[in-house]
Amino acid sequence: MTDVPVPGAVLADFDAYMRAVDAVFAADHARYMGWVPRLDVDAYGALAYAIECYEREHLEEVLADRPPRPPFPMPDDAPIARRRQAWGATAVPGTGVAEWDEWFYVPDVGVGPLRFGMTVEEVVEAAAGMLGRTGVGECVRGHAAFSPTWWIEVRRHEPAPSPPAVTAYVSRDAGLFCVAVDAVHGPRVAHDQLALVGRDREELESDAIAYAEARGVYLRYSLEGFAGPDDSGIVLCGQTVGQVLRSRPLFMVTREGANTEWHSIPSEEYPGSGHSTA
Repeated sequence: MTDVPVPGAVLADFDAYMRAVDAVFAADHARYMGWVPRLDVDAYGALAYAIECYEREHLEEVLADRPPRPPFPMPDDAPIARRRQAWGATAVPGTGVAEWDEWFYVPDVGVGPLRFGMTVEEVVEAAAGMLGRTGVGECVRGHAAFSPTWWIEVRRHEPAPSPPAVTAYVSRDAGLFCVAVDAVHGPRVAHDQLALVGRDREELESDAIAYAEARGVYLRYSLEGFAGPDDSGIVLCGQTVGQVLRSRPLFMVTREGANTEWHSIPSEEYPGSGHSTA
C-alpha cells in the first residue's frame, strides 16, 4: 500500500488496513489538537473509503484483531459514547450502522460532536471528521424575526452519492439551533436509552409510553403522530422510507425570535417537505 492510495485503491492485507487507520486517526488527532493534518482532504477521503471497503469485506478479521483502544487519548471524564466515536467505524454489512454512530444527546448542549451555538465553520469542522463530506446552503427566510440561516448537510464517505446523514441548521444570531438526523443514513441517537432514529410509529409509541411511565414524565405527539418525551428539545418528524414512515428526530434549542422549539423548526423540516429514502 502506498502512503496515500488513489480513490478506489484496495488495501492488500490487515497490516495495510491498520496503517491506513493510523494515518486517518493521526489526521483526526491533529484536528482535535488544533494542528494542520498531514493528509489533505482528498488523501483523507481516499484512505477512509479504502478502510470502509476493507471492513465490509473482512468484518470478522477486523473485529477479532482490532486493538481495543482509541488511537489517541481522550479525557477521563469524556462520555462513553464519545470514546467510542474516537476509535472509529466498524461497519455491519446490510445495516449501514457503525459503532461510532452511537451519538449522545444532551438537552440544551448538543448531539454527537455538534454543540448548540456553533457557527457554520465550527459545524463543518466538527462534522467532517465524524461522517464525511459536507455541503452548505442558505435556508428560506421563514419569518421576518429570524436572522439569515444556513443548512449544513453531512454525508458519509461512500463511493456513490448518498442522502445527508445529518442536516444542521445555523442562524447568524443563534448559531447552531437544530440538528436533523436521517432515518436511514444518520447516526443512532437515544435520549435516556429511548432510541429515536428510524423508528416505526407504533413501535416508538409503545417504547415512549413505557419510558414515560417509568420516569413519571409526560409525552407529546408530533404532527405526524410520533410520540416522544416532552420538554426535552426533541421534535420528532417523519421520513418516508420505501413505503413506510420512520422517525426523523430534530434536536433543538429555541432560536432567536421564536417562543419555543416548535416555532423554531426550519421550513425545510416542516411535515411534507419531501424527506424520503427509497
